[in-house]
Amino acid sequence: MNVDILDESDADVDVVTLTQLCRFVMKRMRLHPATELTVRLVDPDTIAVLNKQWMDKDGPTDVLSFPMDELTPGSVDAESDEGYLGDIALCPAVAAQQAPAAGHSTADEIELLTVHGILHLLGYDHAEPAEHKEMFGLQGRLLIEWNGVKTGIDPELSV
Repeated sequence: MNVDILDESDADVDVVTLTQLCRFVMKRMRLHPATELTVRLVDPDTIAVLNKQWMDKDGPTDVLSFPMDELTPGSVDAESDEGYLGDIALCPAVAAQQAPAAGHSTADEIELLTVHGILHLLGYDHAEPAEHKEMFGLQGRLLIEWNGVKTGIDPELSV
């Protein structure tokens, strides 16, 4: 799995860990090993422009997802097709503003937003209550598993 992290944000982001997280989520979602993804870390002004251009909303936001090849998670018996999953634009400055209200670190918020962005690339949404429950449930499980991998609690889960 090829993950490119483009850090244009001037924030202190651990791009190695972020790359590992992306690969972990892509693997857990049974994406083809040749699947590609780009995460672009941007400043508030850049994400505000993207938010206006693509979502017709004013001001900066935390994360935007731009799916490309409409890939979907693989089934239990098979992986999905290979291709370019898409691009994620993530703003560490907005993540830093949101983190205290969520009760965790900026790094944790960036990881949450990254998982959230990948799930959007895979077609998950949260506009309707049932969609919200499914997406946020999956997001929570992936983050718990990831934290187990990071802390070595569950060596069965690999990056």
